[in-house]
Amino acid sequence: MGKPTGFMEFARVGESYAPVEQRVKDYREFIEHLTDAEAKQQGARCMDCGIPFCNNGCPVNNIIPDWNDLVYRGDWKQALEVLHSTNNFPEVTGRICPAPCEAACTLNINNDAVGIKSIEHAIIDKGGENGWVVPQPAKKKTGKKVAVVGSGPAGLAAAQQLARVGHAVTVFEKNSRIGGLLRYGIPDFKLDKRLIDWRMAQLAAEGVKFQTNTFIGKDAPGKGIINDAKKTISPKQLQKEFDAVILAGGAEQPRDLPVPGRELQGVHYALEFLIPQNKQVAGDAKNPINVQGKHVVVIGGGDTGSDCVGTSNRHGAASITQIEVMPCAPEQENKPQIWPYWPLKLRTSSSHEEGCARDWAIATKEFVGENGVLKAIKAVRVEFKDGKMNEVPGSEFELQVDFVFLAMGFTNPLAQVLDAFAVEKDARGNAKASTEGAGCYKTSVKKVFAAGDMRRGQSLVVWAIREGRQAARAVDEFLMGSSVLPR
Repeated sequence: MGKPTGFMEFARVGESYAPVEQRVKDYREFIEHLTDAEAKQQGARCMDCGIPFCNNGCPVNNIIPDWNDLVYRGDWKQALEVLHSTNNFPEVTGRICPAPCEAACTLNINNDAVGIKSIEHAIIDKGGENGWVVPQPAKKKTGKKVAVVGSGPAGLAAAQQLARVGHAVTVFEKNSRIGGLLRYGIPDFKLDKRLIDWRMAQLAAEGVKFQTNTFIGKDAPGKGIINDAKKTISPKQLQKEFDAVILAGGAEQPRDLPVPGRELQGVHYALEFLIPQNKQVAGDAKNPINVQGKHVVVIGGGDTGSDCVGTSNRHGAASITQIEVMPCAPEQENKPQIWPYWPLKLRTSSSHEEGCARDWAIATKEFVGENGVLKAIKAVRVEFKDGKMNEVPGSEFELQVDFVFLAMGFTNPLAQVLDAFAVEKDARGNAKASTEGAGCYKTSVKKVFAAGDMRRGQSLVVWAIREGRQAARAVDEFLMGSSVLPR
């Protein structure tokens, strides 16, 4: 390390946010990356710890101590090369990843972890500002064709890796723009969509082709799934035209809440609110759901719920309440017991800080309406004993509400796609494929592979990137007998 005593000399400094009253007026990103001086100082906090647990805490195994040290020394271009050696899209992970690497940081045992995510953000933004992120087209074409179904982080990572070793790659997306849930599920104030366009231009220059508004399958997706497809291609046709196929769609099937009144107007899946809003920001049709001056309840305490809170704040909702069936997590984890693993603790997002009432251990019993329109929800407090959820007697209550957004996670990828390919599924409804050894990421169907949420279920963007990269190597080995791509 360039500064062996840095972790004792410098405190953790976070990124700066625009004031709440300013940022809720629009959908622009409001987090500023570290200055060069701040990044250098934060890089100096990285310890010469011997065993960098952060590497294993990071799903893509970023070589974190190396680029921390390079930033400390001012060698930003080399830091970018090290960062890109394991991560295709640090402009995404540097903004929206929950940073399991920081939970695993050795300094986190008894101090504030190194600000790994903020340094990553600074590195990639520096690379973009200086024109260091350039296409890397293959020097030689293989003559092999690969179809990638789904344009989220897994699909795009796989496409880029395969194109760089000379394969002709086509990415198919059922919606009108490339990016999957990066494009449509994550609000613009967390991830500016110009970044996706910027990276798409690089992929296109490397030879990747994109085909939007195209659904691969047979039966159309079910309720709660946004589908802009104007064309359908059968799996048989895809298998005939391409030498390999990677299924890399997201875990898009939202978890429902089948209680009385679910059919009332005003009860929506979260993405029925978030996706049209992203489309409106992009210049498409206006979001049909407008919560300005309305009372909003978000059911579910994860990132998607937080996104509903932030979007509702920007609409100008009269009130926003977020409820969760699980009990409130502790504000501080027991580090000696948990480290280096991801801790269960209370997390307050920037959207919560903009205005939101939060409550825990609440179960929704019924949606109440008048003339088919939602007016209230009936709920009850619950407690967990011996692993079972029990209602607290006499704790029933009602909440006035105009809109409810169900943000309770996603159950599985589109069964319509997997069934159309006749791919064997695991017990959770995901494509069944191993991740190790010969034939990894290969499904039960000849020359069809699966990666990301399609294989592992709902997960993080960084896990999707990892699986996309690994699946690309598996496909390259399948097509060529060996591969120079990293795992």
